[in-house]
Amino acid sequence: MFETLEAQAADAILGLSIAYRADTNPAKVDLGVGVYKTESGATPVMRAVKAAEKIRLDTEISKSYIGPAGSPAANTALQQLLFGADHPALQANRVRSVQTPGGCGALRVAAELIARANPDATVWVSNPTWVNHIPLLGSAGLNIAEYPYYDYDSHSLQFDAMLTTLEQVKAGDLVLLHGCCHNPCGADLSRQQWQALAALAKKNGFTPFIDMAYQGFGEGLNEDAYGLRLLATELPELIIASSCSKNFGLYRERTGMLAIVGASTKQADATLSNIANVVRGNYSMPPAHGSAIVETILGDNLLSNDWQSELAEMRERIRSLRGLLVKKLVEKDCQQDFSFIARECGMFSFLGLSKAQVGQLIADYSIYMVDSSRINVAGLSHSNVDYVATAIVAVLDV
Repeated sequence: MFETLEAQAADAILGLSIAYRADTNPAKVDLGVGVYKTESGATPVMRAVKAAEKIRLDTEISKSYIGPAGSPAANTALQQLLFGADHPALQANRVRSVQTPGGCGALRVAAELIARANPDATVWVSNPTWVNHIPLLGSAGLNIAEYPYYDYDSHSLQFDAMLTTLEQVKAGDLVLLHGCCHNPCGADLSRQQWQALAALAKKNGFTPFIDMAYQGFGEGLNEDAYGLRLLATELPELIIASSCSKNFGLYRERTGMLAIVGASTKQADATLSNIANVVRGNYSMPPAHGSAIVETILGDNLLSNDWQSELAEMRERIRSLRGLLVKKLVEKDCQQDFSFIARECGMFSFLGLSKAQVGQLIADYSIYMVDSSRINVAGLSHSNVDYVATAIVAVLDV
């Protein structure tokens, strides 16, 4: 049987990681892999996570299955984190959710739910979008279309073009939106733009599908959820895939949640039963450890406050590094304007370099990034940012 299979190309980012590890240059810098890093280059276990894990180890009394939806308390806590405790959709009992194996699991379960509800649905994704969106959704049989989002020349949103394209989206179709900290470009919708999008969705009847992977990494936990909360207030239906990989640092625990907002309690219940059926036919039960950590943190005021404090430190570090990189480039008389980096949010930005220039950064300076010149800003540090800025200016001058 296996003789019919052909080798697949290696994942570009994973390939970069392998090359980076093999590089013996002591000045090497990894700006490719999309995980948060400290000044020393480590991806830390957060203080509150360590404390919650100890509590979990001391109090856990069973390793039995937790059911397809996961822990009800964890679902409630994450719903409140996303929507806010007093959101009208929660008050009206229109929100249902299940824990999933990471944000990827949430996206995939959502894709199969959509295919079951409307096999002819098209999911509209931004250009650019996270590289795994299209494989996760398209392999479930969904039609994929793109809407313009980012202007690579001006390093800004193409919002008018975005709205013009989305005018074509009909009821029954979905529009995938990054809730905050757009991956890969870092350019987010303003509040006014979210409002215009909500009005268009209400008029045309399409369903927003929000990927909330970085809540807390942009402006703040509540600020980053503005668009999601607005759409959940204004519209009858909403799909949200959320992840705890970044804001709780639970990358390897694969902790995520799929939430839906239904037009009524009855519809929400019926949708949840279908989600549970999809889950049962895929991975059957979600992993428990990561969600138990989140449940413990969000259920304890001291742990929650400490978590929010450390998350704010991470957010401010990324923001300061954005400004510092721009400052260093200006100091080196860079002739290209990189000020947009300081205006963007989250871990990612495009530098606007050519594939050849990216290759030169890798070959000559051991500075690793993907061919599109998308960088993980958290891979910078006060000890390497000057070196990175010098290298960027050097490849621009060639």
